[in-house]
Amino acid sequence: MCHRITPLLRPELEQALDSLERTGRARVPPRDPATILPDAYPGTQVPLFVWDDDGRLRVAERIWGFEAQVGGRSKRVFNTRMETALAQARSGRGLWAGPISAGRCLVPVRSFYEPWRRAGKDVRFSYPGRRVFLLAGVCDDERFSVVTCEPNADVAPFHTRMPVVLGPTESAVWRGADFARLADRSNMRLSVTEA
Repeated sequence: MCHRITPLLRPELEQALDSLERTGRARVPPRDPATILPDAYPGTQVPLFVWDDDGRLRVAERIWGFEAQVGGRSKRVFNTRMETALAQARSGRGLWAGPISAGRCLVPVRSFYEPWRRAGKDVRFSYPGRRVFLLAGVCDDERFSVVTCEPNADVAPFHTRMPVVLGPTESAVWRGADFARLADRSNMRLSVTEA
């Protein structure tokens, strides 16, 4: 499961949102190579995009991971299986019923990581030709989770799940009624490097 991401900094998200409102395209300016970008792990606060009641994007910060009761113990759940969330939305019950129905969000990242157990290290995934890309997420007022699906050919050698990586123009699909079709990422290509 996705357990580490390289998110953008809040000022970068605010600049991208300003660019989107002015030009219709969200642009993130090149960053100063001297700027250290900390990776985020479950339990850390991450800047992301949410939609307000008027349907406009805004920058928010949420803690990565929902608190859930599993076997009578509290556990942080930081990834959301798309299949489970859809089933819970249909039944109207479960941890993900509300967030997948009314709390979808966008998590801008430079990369995400999966553990590569055979080599004892992480593998870094990025989007070819893009400095920044979006992961599908779900959130409430305080927390968010990365939505996962079956892995594509690039991720499958390393893990049995992958984040729902959104391609260009797919953020509108993630917000729309037909978002479940994004669970198929088999045609998505990602760059893979050892971390």
